[in-house]
Formats: sequence, C-alpha cells, structure tokens
Amino acid sequence: MEERRAYPSDLSDARWELVEPVLAAWRAERSRHALAIGCPPEHDLGEILNAILYVDRTGVLWRYLPHDFPPWEAVYGYFAKWQKDGVFAQLNGLLRELVRRKEGRRPARRPV
Repeated sequence: MEERRAYPSDLSDARWELVEPVLAAWRAERSRHALAIGCPPEHDLGEILNAILYVDRTGVLWRYLPHDFPPWEAVYGYFAKWQKDGVFAQLNGLLRELVRRKEGRRPARRPV
C-alpha cells in the first residue's frame, strides 16, 4: 500500500517515539485481557493518533476524516477507549515531565 502524504497535524517521528511506548503498552494490556477470538488489531497506532490530531486541529467531524486515514469508526473507537482508560492523561503527564526535565526542574510530585 502506498504511504500517504503527511498532514501538518501529523506527529513527527521524534514525537511519535515519545508516545509510542504508552500506546503500545495500552494495546498489549488490552490484548492480554481480551478473549482469544476475533481478528488482531489491524490499524497502526500512529495513524490512529494522527487521525485524532487531525480532527482536533481542524475541527472536522469524525465522519469527514479524509479517506487516507483509517476508517472514522475505528479512529473514534480508539479515541473513546483512550479517553476512558486515561491514556490522554498519561500522555499529558509524560510530556509534562519531559518538559520539566528539559528545563532542569524536578519531576512534579505525584498525588497520593
């Protein structure tokens, strides 16, 4: 399959490398608890995240996602699961800690 042209909202390779371990761990954890029936996941997590960022940055409705992204139903399904499972909060915390370290600040205290 031909690679799609990048959108301005796509993550760079360097930014993808920062968030990929969190998303891969989420997928592995969900797979561990899933029944051993059905098809394995078919969509690339990077493309799912790029589609979510496209919706966020452009304001387009889910159903109007360009056809070179995974199907909008799949993208929205991942978005809803990641929201419910706290993945976006986890990514926000990770990125906040990276910025604090880069600025030479101590890690934020974790609530008990």
